[in-house]
Amino acid sequence: MRPLGIDGAWVLEPKIHPDERGSFHEWFRGAEFREATGHDLDLKQANFSVSKRGTIRGIHYADVPPGQSKYVKCGRGALLDVVIDLRVGSPTFGRWEAVRLDDETHHAVYLAEGLGHAFMALEDDTVAIYLTSEGYAPDREHGLNPLDAGVGIEWPAGVEPLLSEKDTAAPGLAEAQAQGLLPSYDVCQEYYASLRSR
Repeated sequence: MRPLGIDGAWVLEPKIHPDERGSFHEWFRGAEFREATGHDLDLKQANFSVSKRGTIRGIHYADVPPGQSKYVKCGRGALLDVVIDLRVGSPTFGRWEAVRLDDETHHAVYLAEGLGHAFMALEDDTVAIYLTSEGYAPDREHGLNPLDAGVGIEWPAGVEPLLSEKDTAAPGLAEAQAQGLLPSYDVCQEYYASLRSR
């Protein structure tokens, strides 16, 4: 696993083994994950979404603790996966990083608790599969508008964004910060340390 430019985010770039029957790859290895992150992935939920081209899901995040880490890959099609640092006090607060996930390279992205997550489907019938460290808990879940200029994500040109009503109505980064809805970098660091001590 290779670390991204935001602390708490990694990309897995697996070796693909093709033959005349198709291909094989390992998209999660517990020992490699632990070596990179310093803790195990405590799997609580697995999600599967199918999206039309242009669909944006996110920006989503959860209160820390316990937050919700995500391990994301594309099972079919292609998507632009985006990690956003929403941890107030972080050296990279407000920064985002994008990774293309598709059914050819089979890359995967892991993002720790406290980081925001969004993706855009680049093809029709794109399948996103993600493992999460906590189950869905509506009272702890939050969102930001993925088109917020304050975040400034550079979504692919020429693709019309399709958003849910919930994501369209979500606040921007500055509004969420002013309302005290964003996670604290220090609290997140304490939580990561507790995971590493298990």
